[in-house]
Amino acid sequence: MSSTLNQPKPKPVEVKLKRHVGPIGLLFAAIGSIIGSGWLFGAFNASAIAGPAAIFSWLIAGVMILLIALCYAELGPMFPISGGVVRYPHMVWGSFGSFTMGWITWIASAAVPAIEVEGALTYGTKYAPFTVLEKDSGASAHVLTPLGMVVAVILLAVFGVINYFGVRLFAQVNTVIVWWKVFVICLVIVVFIITALATTASQSIGNFTSHGFAPKGFAAVFVCIATAGITFSFLGFRQGIELAGETTNPKRNIPFAVIGSVGITAILYALLQVAFTMMVPASALQHEGGWMGLAFKNDFGPLAALATIAGLGWLAYILYFDAIISPLDTGLIYTTVTSRVSYAVGRNGNGPRWLATNNKHGVPVWSLLLSFLVSIVLLLPFPSWQQLVGFITSATVLSFGTGPLVLAVMRRKLPEHARPFKLPFGDVIPFLAFYCTNMIVYWAGWATNQKLMISILIGYVFLVIYELSTRKRPNRPKLDFKASAFWVIPWLILMTLVSWLFDPTSHPKMFFWVFLINLVITIVIYIIAVKITLPTQKIEQYIEDAAHESEIEEETLAGGAID
Repeated sequence: MSSTLNQPKPKPVEVKLKRHVGPIGLLFAAIGSIIGSGWLFGAFNASAIAGPAAIFSWLIAGVMILLIALCYAELGPMFPISGGVVRYPHMVWGSFGSFTMGWITWIASAAVPAIEVEGALTYGTKYAPFTVLEKDSGASAHVLTPLGMVVAVILLAVFGVINYFGVRLFAQVNTVIVWWKVFVICLVIVVFIITALATTASQSIGNFTSHGFAPKGFAAVFVCIATAGITFSFLGFRQGIELAGETTNPKRNIPFAVIGSVGITAILYALLQVAFTMMVPASALQHEGGWMGLAFKNDFGPLAALATIAGLGWLAYILYFDAIISPLDTGLIYTTVTSRVSYAVGRNGNGPRWLATNNKHGVPVWSLLLSFLVSIVLLLPFPSWQQLVGFITSATVLSFGTGPLVLAVMRRKLPEHARPFKLPFGDVIPFLAFYCTNMIVYWAGWATNQKLMISILIGYVFLVIYELSTRKRPNRPKLDFKASAFWVIPWLILMTLVSWLFDPTSHPKMFFWVFLINLVITIVIYIIAVKITLPTQKIEQYIEDAAHESEIEEETLAGGAID
């Protein structure tokens, strides 16, 4: 009896992430995340900032994001692990670098489900009192009512329940919704263009020049890339990276999802901007502000407003319905992503290990619960959709900036490592991608970036507390401060100074000089980040640890992978 009681308890079997996502499932996860609330506001916001020239904003942003995405398209198949945006810096610079990027990524990701739910309920206010329009310091904002708050919490809980039962269910639900979202965008583009040409063709085409093609100059074309929700509308490509550990064939599926999602949506968004410009009635521009004063009264959505003005009531109802479905789908996806970022933080040792604990469905359940709770906390009234979008854009792009640097390091440290997908032209694409990162962050403006930098400082306070509270833990990973601090901290300081000293709004004369200033900063930080890294042996050890983790339970395609 006593011998039985004294027997050691069997070690619990670790349930790992499961490879249930096929190429179409991964592509649709990315497209579904890209097509959220951004496209419902982006064309209007871009037009109000840059006029008809906003078409170039979408195209330039598409190219810039594609350059960044291409770097991850090479890294993803090399290291097919979930939470790659956070895990890759850990391999090269250790815990301090990965914590910095992980914190920024997590803050940005955790905000999205709450924002998308609030956006959906704002549109839903047409049918029920989910929000009320209030003014705070002269700015109008849709604030959740008690009813809206209850419904928002319920929707966030639904996101969590769907994710709890595994990535397979998530992919099945998402794939159906994405087909709908793509259909609606295509429908709006076709109907808007045909209607504009069939009614007032000359006026519709004249909209591109009658009030100036670029009424605020080409500086506005670049500013609205970061502030109008344009870059925000592309950031969903990351799902091809975050779910890399859960796809059936990383070598094929990751580049397919990353490149395909950006390419497809860039074309759709550019066509949507053209259709929107053509559909704006002449009466909406007959005032002193022209495009800068564009507004539609007594309506919750600009696209639906245009449809109503044109007598397309049926399309307006479809848009109102989609304005609820699209944001909710994106919120569902980002609930998945945020839990994977927390999972990566736990795996890296930058946070409690319980964050990386999976349930029987292979889902990081405690990370999922934490994401749900944080999303509820973030369900607070915000000054405007545009300001919050700017914050998320700046934070997410900043975290993406490490991908090009990791790629450059890996090519030098591990030139013989297998690369299923390899970018051409050496350092050209990684360097340009890092430069694009710095420019997009600058265009977001100081009002946004000061909040971002304060958030990063708060993250460092949490890091200090965590390090002090776990200093006696024998297996605590090293912080590897020296390997990353020499470039991470200078980079953040320089980006802060540039944003503050040369803010596009308060210092417009310096706007185009920042192209050169950021080029110098990009060169300096790129060189330092590539030179100062962990020793090759330590990098190989971290990669080996990640590879061991990626040896997970797989099912054959016949067994249920989502294609």
